[in-house]
Amino acid sequence: MKKILVSFAIFLATTTIQAASIGSWKAYLAYTDITEIEKAGHELFVLASKNLYLYNTQDNSVRTFSKMDALSDCSIAHIAWNQKAKRLVVVYENKNIDLLEANGNCTNMPEYYMKSVTGDKSINDIYNFDQFAYLSTGFGILKINVSKAEISDTYQLGFKVNYCYIENGKIFAASETNGLFAANLNSNLLDKANWNRVGDYVGRWKTIDPELLEIVKNANPDGPKSNSFEFLKFANGTLYTANGIGAEKGVVQTLKNGEWGSFNSENISQTTGLSFPGIVEIDVDPLDPNRVFACTRNGVYEFNDGQFVKYYNYKNSPIEIFDKVHEEYELILSVKFDKEGNLWCLNSQAPTQSIIKMDRQGNWSSHSHSELMRLNDGGFVNKSLGSLERMICDSKNRLWFVNDHWYIPSLYCYNPATDKLDAYTTFTNQDMTSYSVGKVHCVEEDKSGNIWVGTNLGPFYLEPSQFGSEEPTFIQVKVPRNDGTNYADYLLSGVNISAIKVDAAGRKWFGTYGNGVYLVSADNMEQIHHFTASNSELLSDYIEDLTIDETNGEIFFSTSEGLCSYMSDATTAYETMDKDHVYAYPNPVKPDYTGIITIVGLSYNADVKIVTANGTLVAEGRSNGGTFTWDGRDQTTGRRVASGVYMVMAATAEGNKGTVCKIAIVN
Repeated sequence: MKKILVSFAIFLATTTIQAASIGSWKAYLAYTDITEIEKAGHELFVLASKNLYLYNTQDNSVRTFSKMDALSDCSIAHIAWNQKAKRLVVVYENKNIDLLEANGNCTNMPEYYMKSVTGDKSINDIYNFDQFAYLSTGFGILKINVSKAEISDTYQLGFKVNYCYIENGKIFAASETNGLFAANLNSNLLDKANWNRVGDYVGRWKTIDPELLEIVKNANPDGPKSNSFEFLKFANGTLYTANGIGAEKGVVQTLKNGEWGSFNSENISQTTGLSFPGIVEIDVDPLDPNRVFACTRNGVYEFNDGQFVKYYNYKNSPIEIFDKVHEEYELILSVKFDKEGNLWCLNSQAPTQSIIKMDRQGNWSSHSHSELMRLNDGGFVNKSLGSLERMICDSKNRLWFVNDHWYIPSLYCYNPATDKLDAYTTFTNQDMTSYSVGKVHCVEEDKSGNIWVGTNLGPFYLEPSQFGSEEPTFIQVKVPRNDGTNYADYLLSGVNISAIKVDAAGRKWFGTYGNGVYLVSADNMEQIHHFTASNSELLSDYIEDLTIDETNGEIFFSTSEGLCSYMSDATTAYETMDKDHVYAYPNPVKPDYTGIITIVGLSYNADVKIVTANGTLVAEGRSNGGTFTWDGRDQTTGRRVASGVYMVMAATAEGNKGTVCKIAIVN
């Protein structure tokens, strides 16, 4: 016991390292556009940007609520405080319903959301009376007992009710299409005949009490300014986000060291005399981390340290306009720096341009190829392809990109060193099966140099031996069923792949349109995770993009409902393992801790063994990138190990061995 106490003293003398728990989720939601405020004593529930927070007027504290910690869904439409039941009625845009208490306890009422109803299920307003909430819907009124968390009655009136209220023993239903109806509360409200038209509809717009609005101005919930994140990039310790081509105004938001910021774009339109539309992609200069380029449907914008520097369009670069009538339609859907610091741009739907380069000195040059000038449909004649985007620079400094367009969906590789372009417009797999691919969304290189491509029919990859082949073979990974047969299934066949990223352990993360997120092992044989909105805290099954902070393993997901992240168990590997890099957390492991223990700072695919002070093996395995996790149990007995100090032994791929750190466990 004395040895253990001495060891603890050593551990406590060192700096405590705090790290997010592996397997944890986090939401990054905006709370800027306030639409409803509900007073609950000295606390105010605030609906802002379709998200919810609670402001305490006594101590000025703020608590946010999301699917990560309390709520059951995303995108809130309306809120209303029921004073009798001491619960907030939360109605979502998808018609799901929550009942939330001020302490965070939440009861979900999914019956209405799941019920098949003939007619319009929209919930237009909430009116509280006694312990009941009356929800005005597209077909009538839904009555909820808020105290008991149950649906009491459904009044099928056969028309849209914009709002309802109770007055002088009667319930009134106001409909902009049918007028004002009323019924006695003591009558059978289920009988439509007891509802009579008593007047014309008078519009009522729910307004925010200006005094409450003034009060919540003191609240500052952490979060971005906007929930639009169609493109993500992580570089130099910073998450960069772009809001997408459909946005009216371009926005670049950044997250660094837990703090949100945004590029200064207030005066860009005044400077250029043109609109500053939604940003499609961004990239960071590898030789100057302050220098960032953003592309839009009307050209390219340069920023330095978040400040606008210069605008590039057809007047000062080879970028081309669609035609003389559409001077602001200069479709640049991808920008990418190569390893030498040259900026490359893809010009879609242009008369003569396709690939454009700006060198370090600011000189522009055109590298167009006839293979990209094939848009000949719907009035287009020999223009560059419709949607050239998602450009990456591979380990050999080659540029890969896709045409994510219904006309000639395809994959391309451009080699700047040789000015050669390889076009992949047909998708034939190793079994000689040819596919009519409808969409090609993304491209990514794995750690073996294979090029993965995400399509509406699933993922394919090209081996380096197939690069430039006239009849290339795309590999569709075959995953054995392991059911006693010799059958295998193609990996994620038929799944619409929207984004692909390879983590520090060589595993593939696949974002999808409608099926959530998949994590597949480095050898492609095992599905490690399949996260959906129903089985995890993922905000939505519709994934726009994803990116990875390899230093800590955080995976960011841009979804149709906003931005969220998952803390994975793979981090950047180190070439050498030493005490400056390797540590375990939590350490010491206290009696009340039941989660996993994480060791970081290891080399790639390190062989890890955890042993007792006398050398007895209790756990072993391989690192994921630079991370190894342990559940604190003896692998033989399955029980939590005894109190003591445990040695983490690791061997590199070259066979170099040694103790890299120690873990103290207290029971």
